[in-house]
Amino acid sequence: MTFPVVGMVGGGQLARMTHEAGIPLGIRFKLLSDTPQDSAAQVVSDVVIGDYRDLDTLREFARGCDVITFDHEHVPTEHLRALEADGIPVRPGPDALVHAQDKGVMRAKLDAIGVPCPRHRIVSDPQDVAAFAAEGGGGTSRSSEAESGGFPVVLKTVRGGYDGKGVWVVDSVEEAADPFKAGVPVLAEEKVDFLRELAANVVRSPHGQAVAYPVVESRQVNGVCDTVVAPAPDLEEALALEASEMALNIAKELGVVGHLAVELFQTRDGRILVNELAMRPHNSGHWSMDGAVTSQFANHVRAVLDLPLGDPRPRAPWTVMVNVLGGDYPDMYSAYLHCMARDPQLKIHMYGKDVKPGRKVGHVNTYGDDLDDVLERARHAAGYLRGTITE
Repeated sequence: MTFPVVGMVGGGQLARMTHEAGIPLGIRFKLLSDTPQDSAAQVVSDVVIGDYRDLDTLREFARGCDVITFDHEHVPTEHLRALEADGIPVRPGPDALVHAQDKGVMRAKLDAIGVPCPRHRIVSDPQDVAAFAAEGGGGTSRSSEAESGGFPVVLKTVRGGYDGKGVWVVDSVEEAADPFKAGVPVLAEEKVDFLRELAANVVRSPHGQAVAYPVVESRQVNGVCDTVVAPAPDLEEALALEASEMALNIAKELGVVGHLAVELFQTRDGRILVNELAMRPHNSGHWSMDGAVTSQFANHVRAVLDLPLGDPRPRAPWTVMVNVLGGDYPDMYSAYLHCMARDPQLKIHMYGKDVKPGRKVGHVNTYGDDLDDVLERARHAAGYLRGTITE
C-alpha cells in the first residue's frame, strides 16, 4: 500500500505537531521551510528549503505531494490558484483561505452571511479613523466607547498580522498614523467591551463531514495567548451551542477544508462576536493534544486527506494549556526534572526553538477533575520552565 504524502508549507511549530500527528497513521510529510533550523525542519525527513512566495519554488515543491496544506496563511492567493490549476489539491483552497489572509475580505463575507461582528470598515487615513470613531454606535456591538461616538478604536492591517502584531488600539487621530505606514489597507473596528475571549475550533473535510471541539476560553497577555481553558468555565450551554454552530456554519459557507479556529468575544450583555479566523491548527486548540480523543492536528491531517474525522470529545472534565515563553533562562531542559517530578501527569511540548524573551518556545497541558488544581499545575510548570517561578 502506498500511503499519501502531505506537503506542508511552513516550518513552524504547527507543522511540527501536525507531522507528529501523522506518524501513527503512516502519513508521509514533505516540508517547505524557510531554514533548516525551523521547528518542523528539525524532525521532518523530507525538507525543501525555499521561499513560499516564489511560484516556481511552490510548483517544484508540490511534485510528488498528494495534497498541499499550511502552517500559516501567508502564501499569495494567486500562487495557490496556480497550483490548483496545475491539478494539485490545496486544502484549505484559496477561495477559503483568503478570508484568513485578508481581514477586510473576511469582514465583508461574515457580514454577507449574517455573522455578528464588531462595527467596522476600511479607513483611508487618520482623519477617516476619526470619522469612524465619531460614527459611534451604529454597529452590532454597542460598547460604551462606541456609543459615546469617540475613541478608542482598534486598527488592523488587513494582511500579515498575528499575535498582536499589525494591531493598534488608538485613543486619538494623532495615534492613528502608524498603521498606514505599512502601505496596506487598514481596517477600523470598534473596541468591544467584552467579558472574555472564547474560541470555537472545528474541522471540516472535503465531502462536508465536520466536527466541533468544546468552546474554550482564551486568556491573552500583551496580545499573545497565554492560557486556554477547555471547556470555557461557566459558559451557558445555549451560548456554547451558538458558538459551535456559528463556527460550523462559517466553515461550510467559506468552503473550509481542515481546521478552522473562530476567535470570539463574549460581550458583557451576553452575546458573541467574531474577532478573527485562522484556517490551520491554532494555539487555542493545543489542549486537544492531550485532552481530546482526537487532537486538532490529527483531525487536520484526516480532513486534508478526506479521511473520516476523529472524535473531538474531551478525555477529562478540564484541560488547561499554558504557553511557555522564553525568559532569561535559556536552559529549559534542566527544569524538566522539577516539573516532571512535581507532576507526573504533566505534558510538556517543546518546539525546538532558540529561547528568546517573549517568544513561544513550547506549551504545557494539564488535565483533571478540579479546575483550580489543573490551572495551578499548568501555570506553575510554565512559570518554572521560563524561570519566573523557582520553587
